Formats: sequence, structure tokens, C-alpha cells
Amino acid sequence: MIYELRIYECLPGRLPALLNRFAEHTLAIWDKHGIKQAGFFTTIVGESSQRLTYLIAWESLADREVKWKAFTTDPAWLEARDESERDGQILANISSQLLSPTAFSAVK
Repeated sequence: MIYELRIYECLPGRLPALLNRFAEHTLAIWDKHGIKQAGFFTTIVGESSQRLTYLIAWESLADREVKWKAFTTDPAWLEARDESERDGQILANISSQLLSPTAFSAVK
């Protein structure tokens, strides 16, 4: 199992739109493609209160490649993304890291 850590930096005031998009659209589309989230977090103390951090659990790099491509080209996702940005762009930046748990990690 590998994990993808994704951090989304929102433009000022746009975090609620991003959270709504995940809650109302993205997670259902992920389910359709077998993408498994391992947690979503907003920042309480830190650099930015306009940040969403989340983890996705993947079986392998190949699993990620197939499922992420299917998700990002899904017409339902493209429509949800475009609709959610009708009032303006949401994201300023996205960062992503692929992580492998250590032998002593509680998360395997």
C-alpha cells in the first residue's frame, strides 16, 4: 500500500467551495473508480487556513495511474469541476507526494 498526500491551497475565501465540491461530487466519483480516501483535514494552526490536506490509499503506483486517469477524464468530474468554478477559480496551488509507510507505522 502506498499513500498520496495532496495539499490544496485555495484562493482567499474559496475553501468552502472546494469542501462542497468534494462532499457533493468528488467522493462519489472516486467511489465509482475505486479510489479510497484515507482522511481529509483542514488547517487549525499553521501557515494557511485556506488549505485542504488529504490522503489517498493506493494498492500500487500502477493502481494510482489507472484510477487517477479514469477519474480525471470522467465527464461527471469535468462537469462538477467546471460548475464549481463558475464563480471563479478555487485553487492557487496543488502539491502531491507519494509515500510509503515505514515498518513501524500505524498506517500500513
